[in-house]
Amino acid sequence: MINLNGALDKSFETKTLKELVSAPVSALAGVSDKDAKLLEEAFKIRTISDLARNKFFQTSQAICTLAEYEEKK
Repeated sequence: MINLNGALDKSFETKTLKELVSAPVSALAGVSDKDAKLLEEAFKIRTISDLARNKFFQTSQAICTLAEYEEKK
């Protein structure tokens, strides 16, 4: 099993990856209930899966990855 301790709220550290996909974003360490509410209001993000599949977050990740790739050339 992958050790995600430190990346998750303590109460979610024993959950399986399948369970984490549908967990609220507040299951991520550093994301408060208030943060989770703001993400839901702004982007309709309720779960870790919603966050990972959000087009704005995916586009941002792709831009950063491509920029790092270009820098290494």
